Amino acid sequence: MTTDLQDELNPEQRDVRADADEVTQDSAKARVEAGSTSEVASASDSDGARDEADIAGDYLEELLDIADIDGDFDIEEGKGRVLIAVTSEEEDSNLSKLGDPETVEALQQLTRLAVQAETGEFSRVILDVAGSRDARRAELAALVNSAFEKLEAGAATAALPPMSSYERKIVHDLAAEKGLTSESEGEGRDRHPILRRA
Repeated sequence: MTTDLQDELNPEQRDVRADADEVTQDSAKARVEAGSTSEVASASDSDGARDEADIAGDYLEELLDIADIDGDFDIEEGKGRVLIAVTSEEEDSNLSKLGDPETVEALQQLTRLAVQAETGEFSRVILDVAGSRDARRAELAALVNSAFEKLEAGAATAALPPMSSYERKIVHDLAAEKGLTSESEGEGRDRHPILRRA
């Protein structure tokens, strides 16, 4: 984590990030002591390998326990992705500490790294904390609506900010619902959707 990002976090978020880093380091150390990643993966293949959902769920559960944050897990698998929704029905739940978009993104990246370290394969786990996924979809819908208005006013194209592949897919779907065409441009972290009138 960069120093600039650390400075922007409040003390509770810094504590959660520090706990997450500690869990990741402990997991990596345990794997090194047990042998190389490939050796661990092939050994687990022979006696029933844990799948991506199990690894991600266990990692997040341990992380929330360390941070003393209550949460219930709902895991869905489909279309080549694992979606983990962390919610709480308790009124006084402290899960909202993790609900802001930057923290959810950081937790998602840590979870993907934990899965990749155990399986040796790229992970596409999607994390939703305290309704963050629905909130982000609403934000993306507002961006698409704004772009639609610009296009209706005569603009040839409307560029949206850089975002993840999962978010770009949502934007493409929302754009199609409005009768727009869309594509992604740019490389790496700069990749972003471009919308046009059909």
